Amino acid sequence: MNPYLDDFPVLKEPMNGKRLVYLDNAATTQKPLSVLRAVEDYYRAFNANPHRGLYELSVRATEAYENARHQVKEFIGADKDEEIIFTRNASESLNLVAYSYGLNFLNEGDEIVLPVSEHHSNLVPWQMVAKAKGAKLVYLYPDATGHLTEEEINSKITPKTRIVAVAHVSNVLGTVNPVREIAEKAHAVGAVVVVDCAQSIPHYPVNVKELDADFVAFSGHKMLAPMGIGVLYGKQELLDKMPPFLSGGEMIEYVYEQEATFAPLPQKFEAGTQNVGGALGLAAAIDYLKQVGYDTIMKTESELLRYMLDGMAQIPHITVYGDTTGATERCGVVSFNVDDVHPHDVSSILDADGVAIRAGHHCAQPLMRYLKVNATCRASLYFYNTKEDIDIFLASLKKVRGWLGYGA
Repeated sequence: MNPYLDDFPVLKEPMNGKRLVYLDNAATTQKPLSVLRAVEDYYRAFNANPHRGLYELSVRATEAYENARHQVKEFIGADKDEEIIFTRNASESLNLVAYSYGLNFLNEGDEIVLPVSEHHSNLVPWQMVAKAKGAKLVYLYPDATGHLTEEEINSKITPKTRIVAVAHVSNVLGTVNPVREIAEKAHAVGAVVVVDCAQSIPHYPVNVKELDADFVAFSGHKMLAPMGIGVLYGKQELLDKMPPFLSGGEMIEYVYEQEATFAPLPQKFEAGTQNVGGALGLAAAIDYLKQVGYDTIMKTESELLRYMLDGMAQIPHITVYGDTTGATERCGVVSFNVDDVHPHDVSSILDADGVAIRAGHHCAQPLMRYLKVNATCRASLYFYNTKEDIDIFLASLKKVRGWLGYGA
């Protein structure tokens, strides 16, 4: 029995009359009771607008909000609280970098390098910036196992490269990209490195200085926190010279009829009323992850991933994408297809057995085209999953083709 299941009430809720087997963790994770209570406690006991009132309730909200920022700073190894910007999600964080840094510091002919496997959130903003500035997108293509080779990285990152945008972990292939090596190469040619850690930070410890990243983005909801809270880390020397992404209340210093001056970091990038409850939920999620421990998370997920891949290898007519041999070198994200069956049909059939997986292009259409498929199924693990979950998933998967009239 998994010792953490009691902390996640939704995992005990029946689905279609069956026990829920939740294998869509790459999309969003479930929330432990401690996170739910932290959000409830804020709205119940000290709901107020931070930074805007001198009365006790507002002071308490401000202190809690800034303490959450400090927790994030410590969690990812940043130097200063001011380097932590709260956003709605990783998508907003990446858009902030693209529009505030990219539009203001790129020139015609500059190159933006990114893997073809990037989530649309770390691809489409750069397309828009490239079109606006006359810059060029240059793609890194993975090998047959889903990995970026040293040769590919060295040939694509050149003196023309000004920005390298890369996911720490692919949300389709589960590949752990060599971010540190990419950053070293990028910085050698004077480029800025933007890392999407949305798929890595729930599963692995992330230290921004060890990655040598200039910007790091992630979402709270993929790491046990509520939806609607995200983080952008940026080196202070870069954030200081960037203009605000959004304008309005709280991010200003003085406003005159014809001009305005802006607040210092981090408020410069946090316009309007902030998601204090979400920030406190994120802080509670960090506490919970520390309590479980990344060593436990990585060991549990590695064992579950190996068990899942071995089980899938025994089922005919299954194609798994990415590296199936080195389970310890990849995250617990398994994209696959069943011969002759559309991924949406696979998902619907598994749902009848209470098994929740993802089906579609996973916001990675360029990668789908590179793989020569329109869509895939995706089963993604977290530390609260069990071998029993996988057994149910495998048993249901074996029935898929039979449901549609195909033989074994």
